[in-house]
Amino acid sequence: MRRFPMARAVGRPFDPAPELLRRAEEDPVSRVKLWDGGTPWLITRYEDVRMVLADPRVSVDAARPAFPHTNAVSKARDTEMKTLMQMDAPEHTAQRRLLTPEFTIGKMAALRPRIQRIVDDLVDGMLDGPKPVDLVTAFALPVPSLVISELLGVPYAGRGFFQGVARTLVMDELDPERAMAASEELNAYLEELVLEKNAAPGEDLLSTLAVEQFRTGAMTPREIATLGQLLLVAGHDTTAGMIALGTAALLANPDQLALVRDGDPARAAGAVEELLRYLSNTHTEARRVAREDLEIGGRLIRAGEGIIAVKNTANRDPAAFPDPHTVDVRRKARHHVAFGHGRHLCLGAPLARVELQVVYGTLFRRIPTLKSAIPLEELPFDENAVFYTVRELPVTW
Repeated sequence: MRRFPMARAVGRPFDPAPELLRRAEEDPVSRVKLWDGGTPWLITRYEDVRMVLADPRVSVDAARPAFPHTNAVSKARDTEMKTLMQMDAPEHTAQRRLLTPEFTIGKMAALRPRIQRIVDDLVDGMLDGPKPVDLVTAFALPVPSLVISELLGVPYAGRGFFQGVARTLVMDELDPERAMAASEELNAYLEELVLEKNAAPGEDLLSTLAVEQFRTGAMTPREIATLGQLLLVAGHDTTAGMIALGTAALLANPDQLALVRDGDPARAAGAVEELLRYLSNTHTEARRVAREDLEIGGRLIRAGEGIIAVKNTANRDPAAFPDPHTVDVRRKARHHVAFGHGRHLCLGAPLARVELQVVYGTLFRRIPTLKSAIPLEELPFDENAVFYTVRELPVTW
């Protein structure tokens, strides 16, 4: 029985691990061994993954026995601090209802001018600075950090701290005590910020929650802070990783880059969906535990058994995406599962889409000769983080 996770192939950094692809083809519903000796089911094909993500007989509650935790850090954090991502209905339904109005497609579209300003300012800074420059530190990390800070209402002075803690919380191989300390530090900061927003509300999400939830007694400052931490971690490194990884993938496919750079502005939206499908940068996958017996792909999964639904192999399933190992920004790929599926579909998907559309639609237009400053095969990829990405991306023009 192979241990999970499995490393991506040397020389094929944009593809899922070869062993996962083999399983998707030959044994799509199979057992795998985890770090703690657990043996959950590994689900690898598109239709089966969608079924797992949508089935109410499957639980996301990380406190359940046999839940397939990523590592000791995630087990300690997820059992200590329950968030929206570890809630089943009706608790999940009630808390998600609080946030859904703040993340509508219309509201996120209204943020586009502010996101465009952030992206343009960062591109200006790159153009005015020395070459080469690391796109990760100069651009990919600051974009979502500044956007989520504006959305939540984090003061400018606190944004460096905000970004640093986010990076700590998503590293995959950490001392659990260090991760919990970082989580507590961030919660304490956000609790204090909630109280400040309650005293002097602004036009931001923490102010809204302070006024509508804290003042009414529906939520405590700590509960609001925990929600804010989830939004930070979920909305920061996922998008930062996709900016860097997507740029690297386009640089490795210059014909596709040219289509994005020279095509109609609407092409960026299609490129975002295809890059999300092609790259699927979430390493932890969708982890669940069966609440009842169910059949998936012809295999009986018993109540109480763990499940890992692998989104990156689902997004490379030829039954759902012909010629899946080729990146094609003209492909209609919006049915991918990079954001999940069903009731736990990523709440921030509309925001991530707008951010990535602005980034890809601006970066290559503003810097049309952008290229990697080192051979692409020498780029360092981050295998030891929750969100797979390029650790450094030196670029020049």
